[in-house]
Amino acid sequence: MATARQEGYRKDLVNLAAGHISREIFVNDEIYREELERVFARCWLFVGHESQIPNAGDFFVSSMGEESVILCRNRAGEIHVFLNSCRHRGMKVCRYDEGSTAVFTCPYHGWSYSTDGKLVGVPYFREAYRSKLDRSQWGLVEVAQLYNYKGAVWATWDPAAPPFLEYLGEFATFFDLILDGWDGREGQAEVLCGVQKWLIPCNWKFPAENFSGDAYHNISHRSVDLVGIGPSGQSRRDMPERMISRRLHVCIPDRGHQTIVYALPKDQPTPPAYQNSPEVAEYFRHCEEERRRRRTDAHGRLIGAPGEIFPNTALLPRQPRTIAVWHPRGPHQTEVWRWFLVDREAPAEVKRFLRDYYIRYSGPAGLTEQDDMENWNYAHSASRGTIARRYPYCYEQGMGSAVEGWEWDGLRMPGRVVEITQAQSSEEPMRNLYRRWAQFMEADSWDELAGWRHAGGEGSPLRRTGT
Repeated sequence: MATARQEGYRKDLVNLAAGHISREIFVNDEIYREELERVFARCWLFVGHESQIPNAGDFFVSSMGEESVILCRNRAGEIHVFLNSCRHRGMKVCRYDEGSTAVFTCPYHGWSYSTDGKLVGVPYFREAYRSKLDRSQWGLVEVAQLYNYKGAVWATWDPAAPPFLEYLGEFATFFDLILDGWDGREGQAEVLCGVQKWLIPCNWKFPAENFSGDAYHNISHRSVDLVGIGPSGQSRRDMPERMISRRLHVCIPDRGHQTIVYALPKDQPTPPAYQNSPEVAEYFRHCEEERRRRRTDAHGRLIGAPGEIFPNTALLPRQPRTIAVWHPRGPHQTEVWRWFLVDREAPAEVKRFLRDYYIRYSGPAGLTEQDDMENWNYAHSASRGTIARRYPYCYEQGMGSAVEGWEWDGLRMPGRVVEITQAQSSEEPMRNLYRRWAQFMEADSWDELAGWRHAGGEGSPLRRTGT
């Protein structure tokens, strides 16, 4: 039997025309090393939320790809993101998860940095360096670009990357569903309690594709639905609002973002939810009324569901309301960080109720997320073998059914849309994710990646045909 040599990325590994994707992109060590450079060093990545650092001197240690970074406010209250590595010998200058400080001091040789990244303290500066070290050249490494979008802090290492709003594109409509207040006011979210962190023995792309809009794995959560952990005591979340809506897969092809979204009929009030607590139910009923009053446009009828901002930030705008990041920790391991969100002006009883619901649903001890983790774990381990790698995964579901300009009852959706109200599922979001991933693996510049800057988005040298 002839054997093929496989080293790094090849164009035939992602075959969108056939709907086939090689297992190599999940388990190959060289491909992983390449994507750290070609994907994570160039993309905009979610770092944290401004509510985690409300005061000058506050910090939160986060991650961008495999890099440890510090999200902090300087003395003037300005937000910065720095590489968490001393310029002298590389030691982490901050080994705490979060806190407040005037300076970050390296515990190895004692170099100290202010919260605006300047090198302010050097032991034996006069004696050992003869006062000649140019401290202005040895500050902490700062990200090339940073953007605070309604409290969500994003950063990129690439100075050539397009501005964040351009990177986000028309997907902003769906990102707003998690960051804006339940009552329709802009940017009302805050982080509830801390960030849950845990490790999964799988490649980061398994959870990324799952949260891109996998509507096909309900069998995995059957036991959770039977237990009824939802906020009204049934299923894993309240379902009436979904049962009366049109169910869509929405993809933004030239950005690589995708989501499930539900569209309520025009003039249809949102069904009651959170029935296990009269106080919480009344709070959300009032918020829904206010949202409809404020959001008179058709987008006020949208109900958010799982989605993904390329490459590795997952959104779940409702039940539970959460952002997750799939941090790569090698080709065979992912570190999951999950932020839970709530409206900052919500009553204490509402926050308490939501906290209890969130932790029984999501996280390493959450009943639903445990199901997901087991799937990704076994799928990854079963794909690492010599024989298994020869056989691609099938992504043919819903091929050829995506449309542009989808419209219903006065509501028009951006991007490419597959309605799954009757079909139940499609794999258009996954194909959209890997189309964009392959473009990053092939492109040498943002001139190639920013296809929307060319005529109608059609002029990109890397635009791919098929669905």
